[in-house]
Amino acid sequence: MFTGIVEQQGVITALESGQEGGRLRVRTAELAPQLAISASIAVNGCCLTVVEKSAHEFSADLSGETLRRTSFGELLEGAAVNLERPLTAGKELGGHFVQGHVDGVARVTRLTREGPNWWLAVRLPEDLGRYVAMKGSISLDGISLTVAGWKDGIVETAIIPYTYEHTNIRRMALGDAVNVECDILAKYIERLLEARGESPAARLTVGRLVEEGF
Repeated sequence: MFTGIVEQQGVITALESGQEGGRLRVRTAELAPQLAISASIAVNGCCLTVVEKSAHEFSADLSGETLRRTSFGELLEGAAVNLERPLTAGKELGGHFVQGHVDGVARVTRLTREGPNWWLAVRLPEDLGRYVAMKGSISLDGISLTVAGWKDGIVETAIIPYTYEHTNIRRMALGDAVNVECDILAKYIERLLEARGESPAARLTVGRLVEEGF
């Protein structure tokens, strides 16, 4: 479990990929010494397992499902990635609950400056739109962000200077692939309604959520 508060940025030094899987190697002089073999780490919001490490780098295996579901199949050596270690008991929860289970890949449609801040907009895969709520939470490349705009399949988020400078957002360009994880609460509510034989799209309203105790 993660929070979407990026600790460090790393740089991909090797990325092998194929139909059945691959391996990723990331350079991070700050976090590598603190990692252990078999430990979890979120890389661009995707929970991976450390299988090798040195003083400055770590490696993680990528399953075929991970390559199909995330942006790793499009990344190149030298790309910057966001890194976060798992949440520990007693640690401040500064973002929102992020599992590191990527739901799909969005595409950057806008990154524009507004004074000292920025606006980042991405187009979501069509099947993820039902999980978006205005002022709700969404994880983009492992960054916990708030939905500030939602229209025609495009999510807009406001980016403060600190986030811009300390994540890979400042290196994003139009059309870039971004890992998306939707709010876990929305997905579980949908699954509960499906299990009861009801259509979430037709029956899920604010009044109904209140009646159900949410």
